[in-house]
Order: sequence, then structure tokens, then C-alpha cells
Amino acid sequence: MSLTEKQRRFVKAYLIEPNGKKAAIAAGYSPKGAEVQASRMLSQAKVQQALAEARKAVSIEAGITPAMVIAELAKIGFSDIRKVVKWMSDVQKMAFDPDTGEPVLEITNRIVLEDSEGLDEATAGSIAEVSMTKSGTLKVKLYDKRGALNDLAQILGMKTALRAPKAPGVPSPDPQPSPAAPDAPEGGDNGWGQLLN
Repeated sequence: MSLTEKQRRFVKAYLIEPNGKKAAIAAGYSPKGAEVQASRMLSQAKVQQALAEARKAVSIEAGITPAMVIAELAKIGFSDIRKVVKWMSDVQKMAFDPDTGEPVLEITNRIVLEDSEGLDEATAGSIAEVSMTKSGTLKVKLYDKRGALNDLAQILGMKTALRAPKAPGVPSPDPQPSPAAPDAPEGGDNGWGQLLN
């Protein structure tokens, strides 16, 4: 497979930032026609093959496997905020309502942040941000669980098997089947329907 110089530069730029227009400009095309050139290049089999080979080489060199990517997405997708923070209500004291004389409880709500050293690897890997506001309040944010689960379902070929069943009398659009996982068994549901039923 031989690529032109522009195709080689396009592939190299596209690997760094997968934006077709920017890669076409980096390859030497004018900004005016870069979008069209990018679309043309990305539709060429030899450019696609070069991109696939280059991605594989990069992942091998970096020691990144598909299983590692799936494991990281699973950490996010199955994360549990309760492993990071605990929230609770504490009864402070029994008091009496000054107007009615009725007994009332004074309750305080509090949040306790877990010590980072006590977090397991999966929980620590699911945390996107820990910050402190100007007022001294701590903020903890996890990565997007839904996005990670969607990515996992797509990678594993589960998208069509996980669709909600059609309600009687309600037309549904034709589902777009997700591509089969590389090692998925043959069949319309990529084999997941058998496991889910």
C-alpha cells in the first residue's frame, strides 16, 4: 500500500487530532476545500487501512489493549458515589417549639468525604474532579456513567439487544444495528439476546 505525501501527512495529522478538516489543512490542502478533501480521503480504503495500522502500532507501543479500554469504561460505568462521599442526618438536640410547646428535633445534614487513600482503584478512576469552592465547600464529580455505559454497549455490540421492547400499537423506527463486536457470535443480536433473556 503506497500513500501519496499528502495522504501520509493527512494520516499523521488525523491520528493526533481526529478532525478531518484540520488534518487536510495540515496535509497541505487549502482551508477552503479542506472539508471536501477530508471526506474524500477518509473514504479511501488505503487511507482507512493506514489509519488502522497506525492506530494499532500506537496502541501496541503504548501498551494499550482493547481490554484495558473496556476495563476503564467499566470503572466509570459501574461507579458508586457512595464509595466517595457519605451523606447523613444527625439529630442535634430535642427542643420545644416556642409557639406551640410541641417537642421538635433539630436535625443537621452533613456530608463526609472519604479519604483518598482508602479508595479502591476503580472508584478513584471514576472521579473526574475534586475541588474546593471559595467558601470552602468541597465538590466531587464523577465521570459520566451513562456515556461510559453507552460506549461499552456500543463496543460490545449490545446496542440492539438492549433496546426497549416495542409497545403494542406504537410504531417504532427501524433500529440501526450496531456493528458486531470483533469476537461476537453470529446472529442478529450479536449473541447478547441469549444472555439477556
